[in-house]
Amino acid sequence: MLVELLDEANPDPGPAAGYIVPHAGYIYSGSTAAFGYVALRADPPERILLIGPTHRVYVAGLALSGADAFETPLGIVPADPELVAALHESPAMSVRPDVHAQEHSLEVQLPFLQVVAPDVPVVPVAVGAADPTTVADAIDLALGVPGTALVVSTDLSHYHPYADAAVLDADTIERVIALDRTIPPDRACGAYPLNGALVAAQRRRWTPELLSACSSGDTAGTRDSVVGYAAFRLRRSYA
Repeated sequence: MLVELLDEANPDPGPAAGYIVPHAGYIYSGSTAAFGYVALRADPPERILLIGPTHRVYVAGLALSGADAFETPLGIVPADPELVAALHESPAMSVRPDVHAQEHSLEVQLPFLQVVAPDVPVVPVAVGAADPTTVADAIDLALGVPGTALVVSTDLSHYHPYADAAVLDADTIERVIALDRTIPPDRACGAYPLNGALVAAQRRRWTPELLSACSSGDTAGTRDSVVGYAAFRLRRSYA
């Protein structure tokens, strides 16, 4: 399924420092996420910081899993000890295996990464209640490790009629492109990691670029109540 999704995605070429991708089941958002992952495959990093929201277990601040590696049906994904050590410098960072145990926002990204960036280590970080500056400061620590790329996991609006969701999501997409760090959780379930990433992008003069967008009403769901998805590339500034 992942190979088919990736084969059908055709983003414009171009290097990037980071990516924003959705995290629903592959039949719903995989076709959109694939645009980000095809772009990443064309410009593979040395290591990846993966940040996403918590859905099941509350955490204040940010949380590492404490694991040295992660296993999927495609094999083992190693963590990067240098990146983990850098993240431990954040005062907002904790080690919470319970937060990670059933967190799909991070889990569903790993097989994609195994296909497009095999053998590249990944450090997933669950982001709970944290202000954007705190999240951005942790991202800064990670990006201080050479060769690190950022992947942010978030969906957009939830459970609105198809036409209403399209309007809401179009506005949220504009706000991401404008580096608006005040996107609320009802517009993006990964608002905490997303807003932090936008602060980090603003500090580095990265430019968000929309690669693809849809909703579950375009893929495998009904149009009565949909979830929105978008994929972005965060381009570096060379000025």
